[in-house]
Amino acid sequence: MAGDEIAQRWDHTQISIQDFSYRWTISNFPFVAEEMRQSIRSPTFSIGANDKWCLRVHPNGVDEESADYLSVYLVLLSSLKSPVWAKFQFWIISNEGEKTNVKKSPRAFRFVPGQDWGYKKFVLRDFLLSHAFWLLPDDELTLVCKVSMAQVSLSLSEQNKKPGILVPRCTLADELGELWKNSQFTDCCLVVAGQEFWAHKAILAARSPVFRAMFQHDMEESRKNRIEIPDLEPQVFNAMMDFIYTGTAPDLNSMAAALLAAADKYGLERLKIMCEDALFRDLSVENAAYTLFLADLHCSGQLKIQTLDFITAHASEVSETSDWKTMVGLYPQLVVEAYGSRPAHCPFLEHPIKCLKRS
Repeated sequence: MAGDEIAQRWDHTQISIQDFSYRWTISNFPFVAEEMRQSIRSPTFSIGANDKWCLRVHPNGVDEESADYLSVYLVLLSSLKSPVWAKFQFWIISNEGEKTNVKKSPRAFRFVPGQDWGYKKFVLRDFLLSHAFWLLPDDELTLVCKVSMAQVSLSLSEQNKKPGILVPRCTLADELGELWKNSQFTDCCLVVAGQEFWAHKAILAARSPVFRAMFQHDMEESRKNRIEIPDLEPQVFNAMMDFIYTGTAPDLNSMAAALLAAADKYGLERLKIMCEDALFRDLSVENAAYTLFLADLHCSGQLKIQTLDFITAHASEVSETSDWKTMVGLYPQLVVEAYGSRPAHCPFLEHPIKCLKRS
């Protein structure tokens, strides 16, 4: 059938490489190398829009074979697109600003959240300390990690593209937000600290399993269309309702802890994770014990794991805070968990039974 046309299609997969360099300076490094046994983790950084990474340094290696070395690793903490393929290289910045001890990965490695790759024998610890004037100016170790991350995009061939009609963006969230903001067509009243807020049962039921249960069963709230909301401040309640109606993240800077409690109580899992992320980004020595308490109270697994890791990495400082000492007395089971998560050679987190005997 020589006259028949042969259907053909040409598509194109574009793989681009995104390069990113992260510079991390650790002060008082001779003390860290000689006295501290646990690993040290860098602050979190991002390479793409939806991923989080960190570096981890083991001053005394990761096993018996590497005990005389400084071990360094690149860690993927989270990513919406998994796995992530990336090459990496590490180097130290000398007192003259030059690259030294450059180590490059031989190929791209596959990262999934929680995965790390690096060098367990990055540099001999004695060499580093004996050349402190050159490699540790002002007792600071400056470590640089360059990451080359592969990004995949697909494009259709020209003959498969058709001129289309421009479709407006979806404005559903804006329109539902207006219903809430202007109290239009409402059918139930929510009472918070004596203030009345009018809302829509259908939207509340669709977004929250707790509200759905109230309206489905023959409860007083369902019969009277009036719901008392205890234990919430009006400001926090408003932020929660904005999320219920629009799905957008509220300002979490000042109310992440209170919104975490609200999201947990009303079954708003996405908001709950947003609050966990905000609390993790704000994690510090001073608030680590309280954050661990919140994570445990509201069954926030990811936040709890990250907070325990942070406490382990900053054990000596955290153990001196007033919140930690309060937790030893009131919540010894959390101290037991922190104790159990620390490395075998971490001297700062004492066993909670010993702490309780002294207090």
